[in-house]
Parts: sequence; C-alpha cells; structure tokens
Amino acid sequence: MDEYDYDLLVIGSGPAGQRAAIQAAKLHKRVAIVERKASLGGVSVNSGTIPSKTLREAVLHLSGYRERGVYGASYAVKANITMGDLLFRTAHVIRHEIDVIRHQLTRNGVELIGAEASFVDAHTLRLNFLAGAHGQDKITAKFIVVATGTTATRDTHIPFDGQRIFVSDDVLTLEHLPRTLTVVGAGVIGCEYASIFATLGIRVTLIDMRKRLLPFVDGEIVEALAYHLRENRVTLRLGEEVSGIEPTEDATGKHVRILLASGKQVLSESAMHSVGRTGNTQNLNLAAACLAADERGRIKVNEHYQTSVPNIYAVGDLIGFPSLASTSMEQGRLAASHAFGVTTKSVPELFPYGIYTIPEISMVGMTEEELTEEGVPYEVGKAQYREIARGQIIGDSSGLLKLVFHRELRELLGVHIIGEQAAELVHIGQAVLAFGGTLDYFIDTVFNYPTLAECYKNAAFDGINRLGG
Repeated sequence: MDEYDYDLLVIGSGPAGQRAAIQAAKLHKRVAIVERKASLGGVSVNSGTIPSKTLREAVLHLSGYRERGVYGASYAVKANITMGDLLFRTAHVIRHEIDVIRHQLTRNGVELIGAEASFVDAHTLRLNFLAGAHGQDKITAKFIVVATGTTATRDTHIPFDGQRIFVSDDVLTLEHLPRTLTVVGAGVIGCEYASIFATLGIRVTLIDMRKRLLPFVDGEIVEALAYHLRENRVTLRLGEEVSGIEPTEDATGKHVRILLASGKQVLSESAMHSVGRTGNTQNLNLAAACLAADERGRIKVNEHYQTSVPNIYAVGDLIGFPSLASTSMEQGRLAASHAFGVTTKSVPELFPYGIYTIPEISMVGMTEEELTEEGVPYEVGKAQYREIARGQIIGDSSGLLKLVFHRELRELLGVHIIGEQAAELVHIGQAVLAFGGTLDYFIDTVFNYPTLAECYKNAAFDGINRLGG
C-alpha cells in the first residue's frame, strides 16, 4: 500500500465517517478524514441528531411538560420561552461534542484535512482547501469511504427563506418561535419537530400524503402517538397532497398559505418542509470514479457497503434507510473492517429504532403487521407506565411497553415502547432478542424497584395470561 498516500481516506466526519476512520486506525492503517465544513461531526452534530435532541430536552424542561401530570397542565419552568432559551443549551452540547470528536480522532492518529474532496479516479481525490488550510491538491488511497451525509430536500418551486418557510436544517437559525406552524411531511423528522413545537404551545398542523404516520412502526404505537399529538392541539391532515406553498400578507401580518390538492388551504405564520433528504454527492465528481447516484443523491451498495467500484465504500444516510446515527456508525465500522479483511459480525435485524417525538418511541424486532403478513402465530403482552411506581414518580401515566412473542415457543419477537426513556428501555429487549430468549426470561428476572424496567415483567405476565396460563 506504500504506493498510496493513505490506506484509507474517508470523505465526511459524521458518525459513519468517524467510525470507519477509527476502525481503520485501530488496525494500524494510515487514515485521513476530509471534511469540507469548518466544524467536525457532520449534520448529526451540527444541525441534525444532537441539536434536535438537545432542543427537545430544552423544550421538555422549560415547558414543564414532564411535571404537568403532577402539577397540572398550566405548570411551566419558564414563561415566554424564546429561541435564545432553547439554543443556549444546544450550543453548549454542540461545542462539547465537536471537541470530543476531535479528541477521539487525533488520539487515534487520524489525520484531519479541511477541504472539499472530489474524485479524479477511483484512488485519487482532488482537494479544494478551506481558508487557512493547505497541503497537496491531490491525494491517493487504497480504499475510500464516502460518508458525506445528506441535506434536507428543497423543492425548487418553494420560496424558502429560512425563517417563514424553512427546512429542518434551518431550525437552529430561526430568529423567533412562530405562533402557528404547518409541517409538511410526517416522516420521523416531521413528527419529531411537530411534537416539539406543539409542546411549546405552538398550534401545529401536520400534513402528509400517507394515510397513517410512520408506516414502519407498530400500528398500536402509532395510534398512541397520533392521540398524544391531538391532545397537544396538533391538527393531522393525513392522505392530503400539498400542491403549493406561498408567502402571503394581509392586515393581520405575514403568513404562509399551504394549498392542498383537495382544495383545502392551511394558513399559518410559518411552514416547515420535511419531505426527505438528499445525498451530498453533487460535488464529488462521481463519474470520474465510474460511480453514479440516484435522483435523491444516494449511492447503491452491497451487503459489505461496497459500491460498484470495489475499493470505494459508501456508508451512512448517503445510502438511504434507516438513516440513523447508530446504524451509520455500525456501517462505517463494518465497511472499514471489510476493506482490510477483518471478519466482523452484525445483526441488522436487531438494530433498535429511536424516534424522539414527544412522547418518545423506540422499537426493536418485528411488528404485529410483519408477523401477520408472514403468518407467524404470535401473542402480545402489554404494560402501562401508570401501573409501575416509577411511572407515577416521573409523571408519565400514559407510556406503554408491548412485547410481541411466538404463541407456541414463547420466544420474544419484538419490543415496542412509547413513553419516557423508551430509547433507553428498549435495549433490555434487544439483548433478550439477541440470545433468542423467551418470555420466561422476564418472569424469572428480578428488576430494580422502582424502575421502568419492571414493565418487562408486567408485560410478560400479561402475555402469559393471554395464553390462558
């Protein structure tokens, strides 16, 4: 490999790129990350995962949402919450995460190159350096990992201004919180922001062409989410197609009019367009490496995350679903391991999903709909947070944990949760799924008291009762 400048070059410093670089560095390879932005971490740290979840936490705290079950619906830690209040906490976390990432990469010997990269051929990148940076204008590598991430898709027919009409990537730059908001697109990001803004008391309308929210999530959990959204005064317009979005102004002020194909109109102070994300491939000159992206900028890969050019890998949101930071990290690790012939093991079907709506949703394994389609005999066991002492202590009386298991073998097949700490709680079920455990594991296990983990035991007993045993 001495004929190349590096053994592995990674384009992009998001979660996928970080893990690919560190995995290769652990194998004592010469590794560099090329990052075109002044800050490390990609969308995940700077405008996506970390900021949105920190913003959510700030909203939950300042609005007093978690304590309303105890102190009443009018309870709030702070009145008249502003964007400045929310961004104070967000900015602190972003700075810390960037510092942690830089420290991890440098202590593992990963070289950081501040430049925009484009392909010259399958082993060569041309670098356009950021202001103040310098070095070779062309570098070579035995293997290249493309981890450039995505940006929010922008319809060219919509007059985005970043304030009245904006996408999720613009949220951190909003100057004011709107009094009313329309969210177009009820995917994960759309649902998350709709619930976050609604918790602040903003009147939200959520529009989507599909008849139900989040079709890959268990139906009962989605119904519970829809109920909570409506309880928070969110208007759901499902099965509706948006035909236009236009700014308007009258005697009452500036507004945004959303035109629906059905003839309806929705008027709000602001609108957030959230209809998917597009891969950051437009400046990579993929054709020079004999590669191509689809109409959404995504690159096709095989089970090892190799592209059609064997020495070039693609990982993270760039390759499409599930587009989670956690799965992107794993993809980066697996890609680097495969490149250098290291045997690895991963179980994609046991990847957990965390959806940070309010309330939180998490799941792992199969849904009732999938099992029904496959003809698997199953039963469910449920536990309500209100039945658990910890649920009363933290003020969440509406949470639900559901176990899906094989009716004859009692083998656990899926775990679905909506409620406080769902994304943490799901990992217990994930571990049991991984070793092929049955419902009896939860019956025989002693959980700390009082904890939400007790929901697993209650749900297991409920499941056994449904079997008549």
